[in-house]
Amino acid sequence: MSFDSPTFLFFFLPALLALEALVRPARAKNVLLCAAGLVFYAFGELWALALLIASALVNWLLGLWALRRGRAAVIAAAVINLGLLAVCKYLGFFGQGLALLGAEASLPQIAAPAGVSFFTFKGISYVADCARSPEAASRSFGRTLFYISFLPEVMSGPLSRFSDFDAQLAARSRSWEDAAQGLRRFTIGLAKKLLISGGAAAAADAAFSAGAALDARIAWMGAIAYTLQLYFDFSGYRDMACGLGRVLGFKCPENFNYPYAAVSITDFWRRWHISLSLWFRDYLYIPLGGSRRGKWRTAANKFIVFALCGLWHGANMTFVVWGLWHGALSALESLKVLDVRRWRRRPAGRVLSRVYTFLAVCLGFAMFRAASVGEGFAMIGAMFTGWEFSAAGTALLESTLGGWTIFSLALGAAFSAPVLDLLRARFAGKAAAERLSYALCLALFALSCAAMASGGFAPFIYFQF
Repeated sequence: MSFDSPTFLFFFLPALLALEALVRPARAKNVLLCAAGLVFYAFGELWALALLIASALVNWLLGLWALRRGRAAVIAAAVINLGLLAVCKYLGFFGQGLALLGAEASLPQIAAPAGVSFFTFKGISYVADCARSPEAASRSFGRTLFYISFLPEVMSGPLSRFSDFDAQLAARSRSWEDAAQGLRRFTIGLAKKLLISGGAAAAADAAFSAGAALDARIAWMGAIAYTLQLYFDFSGYRDMACGLGRVLGFKCPENFNYPYAAVSITDFWRRWHISLSLWFRDYLYIPLGGSRRGKWRTAANKFIVFALCGLWHGANMTFVVWGLWHGALSALESLKVLDVRRWRRRPAGRVLSRVYTFLAVCLGFAMFRAASVGEGFAMIGAMFTGWEFSAAGTALLESTLGGWTIFSLALGAAFSAPVLDLLRARFAGKAAAERLSYALCLALFALSCAAMASGGFAPFIYFQF
């Protein structure tokens, strides 16, 4: 089940909101919401639900152990959680690596349960925080299970911290205005996913399956379309998660801040998948030494972090190359070989910094989307050398860039900039504008339902991670 599925929108969510409104004590609400998160997750595979509960139990016990043996408990948590992640996602990948080295090994490729990368990282952060601050540990397994299985975050984050989550269990409050604004944000996220990301996906899929028709036009279309598709797919999920959290009385951490407006790769990662960036900063980059041991060690630490961030995304060398690309650029910016701050002292340099950043991100996502490293380099190569146009390529463009697809790409380009924030600031406090925003959301919901009825189901991209 997914947030954008009819089952969730028309059955699960209304039933959950009705039951949650009827249950009065905060503790009973917490039990209900914890059960709802488990039921929601169980719609995937029952064995995956058992794995999630076992993970929560092990990390809760390790959190209690961390009160007495902090370092040992954190090491155990890292080994167990990363070991689980390796078995679920990378067993077949490791087997391929051994085969390349000449070793005869046939390791199975297990179908990884949805969200395994997120709940294992939550487990590591929980135990590490217990070791650092004993007051962060919970004596209640139920509270830890609720944190790990929290419905808005269980599939694709964001990666919240237990201390922030736990503080809201008894103290949270909400009004009708909170519920209305939460549903409005949920609807905006749904529209991002189905209307913009869905339209961009048609162009991206056509480009990455172009075959012999691939040329510079199609390659650029595919790279830009996928860059928009990924952002609106993932930020759409973020809006739905944060909106649903607000309806239920929780504040989920933000995960995006207009990343395509970034002026450097360093700035991009302050804006893209913020909770994951902070996780790697707090639990890997700083323990490695952070920026405290000179510029070369800082650059090396960044490179290591991004390489592992790429591997975290999945068992494919395309993700590793994508991570190494961002790691190399981040390290060069740290060493001021790419001195973006200096560029921005002049108007032309400010334009150049944005062009450089978007181009770097776009090239990286072309590799990220590709089925193999070879396909990724072929796509990137065509972006700069594919200037011989064929009739097949022209026909592909004409069949792809029509109707809703071109409109989706235009919307995506427009709303990659902080348009909504500017509109909110411009019309803040005006009752007529507020009413109009809800009317527009009803129209967006109707359009989203029409898109849902007319197209095939496409799961959120980050569900695979």
